Amino acid sequence: MNMKHHTWSLAGLLALAALTFSVAASAATLQQIKDSGSIRIATANEIPYGYMEGDTAVGLGPSVAKKVLAEMGIDKIAWTVVPFGSLIPSLKADRVDMVAASQAIQPQRCSQVDYSTPNTTYGEGIMVKKGNPKNIHGYDAFVKDSSMKLGIVSGANQLGFAQKMGLKSNQIVSLRANADAASAVATGRIDGYAGTQLTVAMLAKKSSRVEQALPFDDPVIDGEAQRSWGGFTFAKDNTELRDAFNAKLKAFQKTDDWKNILMKYGLDKGSIDKVSAKSTEELCSAS
Repeated sequence: MNMKHHTWSLAGLLALAALTFSVAASAATLQQIKDSGSIRIATANEIPYGYMEGDTAVGLGPSVAKKVLAEMGIDKIAWTVVPFGSLIPSLKADRVDMVAASQAIQPQRCSQVDYSTPNTTYGEGIMVKKGNPKNIHGYDAFVKDSSMKLGIVSGANQLGFAQKMGLKSNQIVSLRANADAASAVATGRIDGYAGTQLTVAMLAKKSSRVEQALPFDDPVIDGEAQRSWGGFTFAKDNTELRDAFNAKLKAFQKTDDWKNILMKYGLDKGSIDKVSAKSTEELCSAS
């Protein structure tokens, strides 16, 4: 074989591979997604917001997303599981077309991605050692005792709550995923794990060495008890996809099917009724 010809062929193949990777990694337009009938979606494997069962995702975000996308004529979903803190970076890097993880709608996140209309709402919680030996019932316990450590998943909005409540930076321990929380609490690496009420309740059921701190006082910031509203996220330049999804989502939210999905994954009627209490615009502009 002519070595020079082989070298140029290899270079050409590498260039083609690079071009192919670039195209594959770029955000798909709504029309491209409809034409292929397939979409790439990221979730964080967090029960009950979005997690894997076999080769598909279920939970508050994915189960609703599948119904909405089906109404759009999109039946094939390529699910990608990443750590919570990598959801938005994955979307910004065009590795996925949307995120279905019921991420809380916050101004800082709104500056990076676009949100759908709210799809869930939920309060806060803390996981503690079985028996709650340090009598923890809210963030105040950590403010009063600066020797205690609070675990928070990287990228989660509980970090903002902790900072605004007055916890010191050396009290906060960053966790890669909420799956690490129970062992960190049980072994004493942290004194509590902060998450949403649903996450804490679900995780606590999986270990006999920890429990949900009850009763629990939601953090009060600027005179308002903190409640999160979650939604689906899209890249800033993917407006057509977001708008098309939003239109079908709003229609789906008028059905009993939507309510049944939310109830299946732990939301009570009171929380479901509050989903529409805040708009995406209000939440994105909140101070």
